[in-house]
Amino acid sequence: MPRPGLSPVQGLGFVLFCLVLGASQSYAFELHLNDSKNATCLYANWQMNFNISYETINKTKKSVVPEYSNVTYKGSSCGDEENGPKIAMQFGSAFSWTVNFTKKASNYLIDSISFSYNISDDRVFPGAKDKGIINVNDSVKIKIPLNEIFKCNSLLTLERHDVVQNYWEVVVQAFVENGTVSKKEFLCDKDKPSTTVTPVTQTTVPSSTTTPTPKEKPGVGTYSVHNSNGTCLLATMGLQLNITQDKVSSVINVNPNSTGSSGSCSPQTAQLRLNDSIIKYLDFVFAVKNENRFYLKEVNVSLLVNETVLSISNTNLSYWDAPLGSSYMCNKEQTISVSEAFQINTFDLRVQPFSVIEGKYSTAQDCSADDDNFLVPIAVGAALAGVLILVLLAYFVGLKRHHSGYEQF
Repeated sequence: MPRPGLSPVQGLGFVLFCLVLGASQSYAFELHLNDSKNATCLYANWQMNFNISYETINKTKKSVVPEYSNVTYKGSSCGDEENGPKIAMQFGSAFSWTVNFTKKASNYLIDSISFSYNISDDRVFPGAKDKGIINVNDSVKIKIPLNEIFKCNSLLTLERHDVVQNYWEVVVQAFVENGTVSKKEFLCDKDKPSTTVTPVTQTTVPSSTTTPTPKEKPGVGTYSVHNSNGTCLLATMGLQLNITQDKVSSVINVNPNSTGSSGSCSPQTAQLRLNDSIIKYLDFVFAVKNENRFYLKEVNVSLLVNETVLSISNTNLSYWDAPLGSSYMCNKEQTISVSEAFQINTFDLRVQPFSVIEGKYSTAQDCSADDDNFLVPIAVGAALAGVLILVLLAYFVGLKRHHSGYEQF
């Protein structure tokens, strides 16, 4: 049944639940959209948040996270012969969001996502330099077989025109047949269990780039990600990239002085993105496991190597494991094996992707503790072996003395 106070949109019946998930400013939605015969035509369940940056009159940069209050749904539709289904939402006093679906042969597409905000609203955007309604349109083109439900638990991020959109735990099916939502799932690429290595793409570039092959230790950079609550991710590390291409190895030291950083944070995942003149992007994606620990789950990279663009992704990693509320630290050199063609060496590492308080690291779990875990059984085994040797020596000494006594008798 619809929640009290929600009115149907032009004869279309649907149910929408909105749950505020704490101070993270993330929201979960569930939508059942029915046609004129009261049969389900579209089902969606997802979590999302937005971060909007704008410039003030005094040329400072501010960030806004919308509040999902006073939600209306004008324009949501099952579609007709000319237009596909769409989800249309208006929330707060200055924001609207629309997802359009289209059908093509035996597939349907999550075709586009549109987001608009009224920067003239002084209550939401105090002191904004620009005025008017700003529209952000993203062509998504996610293709899904008809009568299958799209599922993506991983973090999906859209960044355009000072707007960062984060989506995760997405479940959606458009063009539902016979009013029954399918049980057959179509997973997004990030949720697929196997490691995905994107083939090298030949790309024309404006100038030749010579890849350095340094042997010295890379410089240590400090990177951070921010949301409406302040700093949500901290990372300090020296990075060295090892690339093998056509049986030729090269090494790149990441220069922290010329490396930019960005990213996003949500309750279950966090992303740090680095980029410079050679690195189009280098993503470190963290996830929560067992509700009380975090770890590095995913690395995505696209970089320029010898006039070609190398793109590699691994969504099934397991590094830098530590309890939530703490940071992970490792001063010694570590190697992250992303693929046979790409590894990352880290130096003087410290990272905290969740529960950052006042922009400072929490107590660190040192990687040396992992070494200690191996030393304990080794030490115990060595001690037992020593005791066994002493017992055997005592036995043989005693046996020799016993035989000597018989000879004297």
